[in-house]
Amino acid sequence: MCFTTYCQYSHNVFSIINSVQITEKNAEPEKTLLTYLRRNLGLTGTKLGCAEGGCGACTVMVSKYHPHQNRIIHYAVNACLAPLCSLHHCAVTTVEGIGSMASKLHPVQERIAKAHGSQCGFCTPGIVMSMYALLRNNPQPSMHDVQEAFQGNLCRCTGYRPILEGYRSFTKDGGCCGGKAQSNGCCMTNEHTQEHKLYDQSEFMPLDPTQEIIFPPELMVLSKQPQRELRFAGERVLWIQPCSLEELLELKATYPNAKLVVGNTEVGIEMKFKNLFYPVILAPAYIPELNIIQNTQDGKRVGASVTLTVLGDVLRAAVKKLPAHQTEVFKAVLEQLRWFAGQQIRNVAAVGGNIMTASPISDLNPVFMAASCKLTVMSKGTTFIFPRQSPMISYSIRLQSFYIYIRISYGGMAPVTVLATRMLSGRQWNEELLEEACTSLAEEMSLSPSAPGGMVTYRRTLTISLFYKFFLNVQHKLSLDLLKEGVTVEDVRPEYATATELFQLDSPSSVQLYQAVPPGYSDDVVGQPIMHLSALKQATGEAIYCDDIPCYENELHLALVTSTKAHALIKSIDTSDAMAVPGVVAFISAKDIPGSNMTGPVVYDETVFADDKVTCVGHIVGAIVADTQAHAQRAAKAVKISYEELQPVIVTIQDAIANKSFFQPVRSIERGDVAQGFKDSDHILHGEMHIGGQEQFYLETNCTLAVPRGEDGEMELFVSTQSASKTQALVAKALGVSANRVVCRVKRMGGGFGGKESRSTILSTVVAVAAHTVKRPVRCMLDRDEDMLVTGGRHPFFGHYKVGYMNNGRVMALEVTLYSNAGNSLDLSLALFHMDNSYNIPNIRATGYVCKTNLPSNSAFRGFGGPQGMMIAESWMSDVALSCGLPAEEVRRMNMYKEGDFTPFSQRLDNFTIDRCWEECMQLSDFNKRKDAVEQYNRQHRWTKRGLSIIPTKFGISFTAVFLNQAGALVLVYSDGSVLLTHGGTEMGQGLHTKMVQVASKTLGIPCSKIHITETSTNTVPNTSPTAASASSDLNGMAIYNACQTLLQRLQPYKDKNPKGCWEDWVKAAYFDRVHLSANGFYKTPDLGYDFETNSGRPFNYFSYGVAVSEVEIDCLTGSHKNLHTSIVMDVGKSLNPALDIGQVEGGFMQGLGLFTLEELRYSPDGYLYTRGPGMYKIPAFGDIPIELKVSLLRDAPNEKAIFSSKAVGEPPLFLAASVFYAIKDAITAARAESNLTGPFRLDSPATPERIRNACEDKFTKLVCSNFHC
Repeated sequence: MCFTTYCQYSHNVFSIINSVQITEKNAEPEKTLLTYLRRNLGLTGTKLGCAEGGCGACTVMVSKYHPHQNRIIHYAVNACLAPLCSLHHCAVTTVEGIGSMASKLHPVQERIAKAHGSQCGFCTPGIVMSMYALLRNNPQPSMHDVQEAFQGNLCRCTGYRPILEGYRSFTKDGGCCGGKAQSNGCCMTNEHTQEHKLYDQSEFMPLDPTQEIIFPPELMVLSKQPQRELRFAGERVLWIQPCSLEELLELKATYPNAKLVVGNTEVGIEMKFKNLFYPVILAPAYIPELNIIQNTQDGKRVGASVTLTVLGDVLRAAVKKLPAHQTEVFKAVLEQLRWFAGQQIRNVAAVGGNIMTASPISDLNPVFMAASCKLTVMSKGTTFIFPRQSPMISYSIRLQSFYIYIRISYGGMAPVTVLATRMLSGRQWNEELLEEACTSLAEEMSLSPSAPGGMVTYRRTLTISLFYKFFLNVQHKLSLDLLKEGVTVEDVRPEYATATELFQLDSPSSVQLYQAVPPGYSDDVVGQPIMHLSALKQATGEAIYCDDIPCYENELHLALVTSTKAHALIKSIDTSDAMAVPGVVAFISAKDIPGSNMTGPVVYDETVFADDKVTCVGHIVGAIVADTQAHAQRAAKAVKISYEELQPVIVTIQDAIANKSFFQPVRSIERGDVAQGFKDSDHILHGEMHIGGQEQFYLETNCTLAVPRGEDGEMELFVSTQSASKTQALVAKALGVSANRVVCRVKRMGGGFGGKESRSTILSTVVAVAAHTVKRPVRCMLDRDEDMLVTGGRHPFFGHYKVGYMNNGRVMALEVTLYSNAGNSLDLSLALFHMDNSYNIPNIRATGYVCKTNLPSNSAFRGFGGPQGMMIAESWMSDVALSCGLPAEEVRRMNMYKEGDFTPFSQRLDNFTIDRCWEECMQLSDFNKRKDAVEQYNRQHRWTKRGLSIIPTKFGISFTAVFLNQAGALVLVYSDGSVLLTHGGTEMGQGLHTKMVQVASKTLGIPCSKIHITETSTNTVPNTSPTAASASSDLNGMAIYNACQTLLQRLQPYKDKNPKGCWEDWVKAAYFDRVHLSANGFYKTPDLGYDFETNSGRPFNYFSYGVAVSEVEIDCLTGSHKNLHTSIVMDVGKSLNPALDIGQVEGGFMQGLGLFTLEELRYSPDGYLYTRGPGMYKIPAFGDIPIELKVSLLRDAPNEKAIFSSKAVGEPPLFLAASVFYAIKDAITAARAESNLTGPFRLDSPATPERIRNACEDKFTKLVCSNFHC
């Protein structure tokens, strides 16, 4: 086929975007709406977060006239998947189109900002647009509607609670929690007073649906005209949109290999991530016959182009209208749709696409197969209907014996959905059938130990567990239905009843408590819950991130070329095919580096480009520079690299131990007489635990824009990094110039969490070298899958421990060995300082090994080794409690530190507040009453169990590398009295800039409105430390205070001369008197330093403390769990900003929840990362927050060692999510007791459904093991 013949058919795309008519001539079929918005129209409020429709950062609203529904429909879509060609005659509304700072905010934008629901802000526009689309369809939604609307949106910062609370004000209840202690205190009680509110809901602008943008009349006219076939010919792809079924069949006959696309939710991902190419796309979205839903005698006939949202709406209406016995299949489909992707995907994904994808994990095919649905398949001149088989379930009454005919299908047990063929149809529904069916399923539903997807034992167990749930459901329905016929049948036993219930997510409620600024000090801005200074800009899409910077006229784009082997020599690199791709300018590799190819954050043990050897999958070998990102990425995939593979390939910690592959030195800490401690103990136990790694999953991936300045080797870098000075230094090293020729500028980041402390430099150096080579600006923002592949994450850990303890639970001796998986370079790795958590062990020895493996280098992530060390401490503490048969909370409390105790690293604990946190948390959570309720629940329920746990944390604050504990600031006062503030910290959503403005405001005695921060840059404050270790407010706050004090001293004479004057008067007087109105500030943390050899010194400036109580409910048959309750008490000293600090507590807790219960990085034995995006890697979502969440900041706990008596808050709260993990373990303990299993058992982290189900050993797990030879 000659591609040039396509061009004669090309049409224009006509749409209206934010009320502006857009006609795109020669529309490119491969271009998404997101790319078009950002690159063609400059509408950068819509963000790229994952490019697979999984995070919702790119959400916009599409409106169109639907001829088959005869109405205008508004729906949220993922712009990253929506083809530009699919939007002909559609109206698109982006976040910029509903409100702005310059004109007027929309209430949806205002409320998320004022409710403190925007931290880094990168996800905010997408969340705003999801809510906006909901309100356009339903101006007074229920809270359930709101939660459902956000199923396709992710946020990594806030912990979700403030977003839901801000938007609760739009619901029918108007923000009332119904007496469940909703945020900021409940309106039905007098427990909390007005001044304790984090925000005032009465200030919100009202929502007026009549003021929304109307659907463009011109589109209405065009949409009602007779449709015609549309063709769009691109560089490689022809897009054809037929308008009739006859046309479609003719086209399919002409182009038999053409792909049919409605929502592009599968084909788009295949082309981008699986390197599949489809030169012809047929788009049948507007064909009438494929959009109808007809009522028939047997049910409903659904067209293949009907979206899942429309299908759900129709089926819900039918369920309300028809008798129950006619809607069982409808209910089953609706239940499946609840778990199908997010709202944005369901709005465009079609029924036909779901069927034809034939995915082994398809959400609807199992229901369609079990229900024996008819499938009509057509081609030109041929129609075939797959035959109808027996109904899914039927039963008849014969002398009070009940005979059931069943069909059961499973997804996830084969490459396609499968039917169980050995089911015992026509048998009596009784325990005998259950036993035989389970045995049959255990034999038939088998999987190879190496089956794709893993989790073989879990999946096989699940087939039986789900059938058992089905059995109980049928038994329950039989008893109810037959009772109406006058026949009595035994119902499900009461303790089994919860196994028949569908999962329901309750509306969350919460309380936030903090110490308000005393009356009479309202002018004191420190301590006030001030909104994040960029929140409103973030909510309108006007906040500028690195990739939002407008393109330079001659700018180029870069794509990485990475290794596909974990350990190999590079034999050759063939770039001929890549260089033939249109728009390609250059291939950049190690030979193009003018300076040094060696790099690294601490030691130079890495390379900018792999030279002759690769040591991990994802190792950067080279880069393609081209005129567009699409061309660069296509060319990068065309580079051919030949390898000579090397052995061994070391992936896991166990591999490293076996090969003795460790970085040096091996560190150890010892205190007391460990041998004697074990001799004095009543009992000794051994245990071990593995803690999986974690991806930072900042919503904004790594991004760098490098601009060569054309003289003296100068280079300007715009980077999303936590470490501007380290970026400057390593780029200068690679370019072979001094640091003063390189300027690094950071406006803000869309999240960092430690992942942009050191790993961001691997991209920045590559982009800078490319820009230097081609002498033009070069930009690169990594796709999500690239970012996850090359940057590494939190270190996986393995711990082995030996514990000596007394009968009463007192721990006398501990020997623990910790192994961390560092990856292929040392980077940043530690954990020993947190091995004790909050427990005073008199005799202790700890050894830490840093494993060198063939994975991308792991790095800092919120907590940085601390959560792993403390998690293993809680594991041995849990084992001791289980061995003694004592309540875990008593054993933990008995072993906790007290004021004046010394840590294993010889630091004295002063101002120790953990005991206060413990008692307040016990009270806040009503722990004892809650524990009684849990025990009663567990006695009454067999297949669901509840668990309860209380966990403390002690987290040291400071960089352990002493030289990093310094900060600088520059304060400029202009003659009009305005102040420009610059400091060494970077803003990544934590509110650092907001707090620093508050510090300057309080110190100078002027309003925050007079102070501005533009960015962090290396040409204003040199030699900055990374924004990390939770120390940035402490360090930069003191540096700012120091600079402000200098300015106040200079202004004091003018204040004395004019005591009734104002700030502007004093500044102007000083200016005319030629007084220097700028000042540098500096601070270094005093008395720090630790020596491993002598185990002496002071590694931390102080400690932050906290305690959390969590209650969970697990499903013993599936392993799923619900987070019912969490109470947190956190010591943050005297809070600089309670709203920001509570946001950090909740956000950190939710990241910890992901670490310990959800997020799982899966690698192949060859070191290939399978989980490279939200489709496979699951971070906490809106539905994962505790149903009841209480957060209290400890009162009257000033910290004299930090600015204005505050404390660090970024990292310490994360570990408190371990309370959820150990509540799960408590629930599993109750489940195991039903099978007479007691005592300690191993539960690795994260506590995924697989691990929970496998730990709840019962007759079903034993049945699988007996057939599987476990």
